[in-house]
Amino acid sequence: MARVLIIDDEENILKTLSGILSGEGHEPVTAATGGDGLARASESPVDCVLLDVWLPDTDGLQVLKELKRVDPHRPVIMMSGHSTIATAVEATKLGAFTFLEKPLDLERLLLTLRNALRQLELEREVILLKEGTVEEHVLIGNSPALDKLRSLILQVAPKNTRVLITGENGTGKEIVARAIYRAGKRHGKPFVKVNCAAIPGELIESELFGHEKGSFTGATESKPGKFELADGGTIFLDEIGDMSLAAQAKVLRVLEEQEIERVGGKKPTRVDVRVIAATNQDLEKKIEAGEFRQDLFYRLHVIPIHVPPLRDHPDDVPVIAEHFLAKYAAEYNQPPKRLSDKASRALKGYHWPGNVRELRNLMERLVILAPGDEIDTSDLAGIIPGIKRPFPVATGTGENMQETFFNRFDSAPIRDAISTCEREIILRRLEICQGNVKRTAEDLGLERSHLYKKMRALGIDPSKRGGNGKNYRT
Repeated sequence: MARVLIIDDEENILKTLSGILSGEGHEPVTAATGGDGLARASESPVDCVLLDVWLPDTDGLQVLKELKRVDPHRPVIMMSGHSTIATAVEATKLGAFTFLEKPLDLERLLLTLRNALRQLELEREVILLKEGTVEEHVLIGNSPALDKLRSLILQVAPKNTRVLITGENGTGKEIVARAIYRAGKRHGKPFVKVNCAAIPGELIESELFGHEKGSFTGATESKPGKFELADGGTIFLDEIGDMSLAAQAKVLRVLEEQEIERVGGKKPTRVDVRVIAATNQDLEKKIEAGEFRQDLFYRLHVIPIHVPPLRDHPDDVPVIAEHFLAKYAAEYNQPPKRLSDKASRALKGYHWPGNVRELRNLMERLVILAPGDEIDTSDLAGIIPGIKRPFPVATGTGENMQETFFNRFDSAPIRDAISTCEREIILRRLEICQGNVKRTAEDLGLERSHLYKKMRALGIDPSKRGGNGKNYRT
């Protein structure tokens, strides 16, 4: 359903078009003068405008110019029974979607309206795609913790109530927000994400509420804000704990009055938006510190949802890992990879400080760098703590290997032979660990101070560069 503004001084036209648009499932809004039409457009967002050229109080082209100044993306369909080709050309130059002659062909009008609304939808999708707001998001796992989370999402989604999602970085707060959106009544309407932490404080009001042309340096044209783009749909305020107090006050006004005012604007605009917010911070502590408004917290904290860290549902780790392995194998055109049983157990035993985001990044790395079709613990060595790199050994049959090994020390005293072996082992392990002495000590099962003593005794200078050209690091 679209909200369509009809501006025409003929009462019969207003009644006829209103009835037809209502029958098509749209919401008509009417105005008999240009001034009334502009007022209606500013009171509440409209998706499309049907505008007569000849109006009693002003020229329709001037109304068109003002409508396009306020919202360049909103389509305006011009109508007239007495206009010239020059008028039609001028209307097109000013941004009119098309020009229809009166008496109106109603079938053509409806087709034109469908095309105009489709163009508006595509332009909004392009805006959101450019801003990285449209991505594939899924909630993966079968643990009791995630089953409980899914159940809560299904309870909350059909309601229009506000939701505050909390959880550590990387747990999937945005996934939960999108799941609420997809299961709700506003699915199919805009879903607009705002990363409050990524927008500079001086620009966040413009991003949220839009701005008028010339309202500040660099504002070369009018631009709708995120709340206007989300009208009829859902806005996701991510990391709201990082929002400035000034912006918090304006968001509070939107929640209370369902109105926004552009930076540099003079009239408020009504919006119908569901608000979902998320944070990794303790907002109650920020309230005590005077960094977050208590009244805004209570407005947002209608339905609290906590997303558990990955370490609290470790049985889901292999399932999530396999999902990302398949995703990135397809994305990078790589052969599919699978986890060995040992690798799965190792991943489940890790505490994942970066949560699902860390797991996703690791699987992407392994798809690109792991040599075989099966990912084993050797591929996780140096990445997951407690997993040591396997020490490379010579290849060949048992007798040949022994002969090759012992021939090297046939004439050497046993003490020298042991020292030579220890030196080679330490040098090789330093190379594998890229000169990191601390990690080398951990891999060898030695205290770092003990390893330093051995290095000095074996003639390995810790201050010198290793075989990789880097200084040995502590």
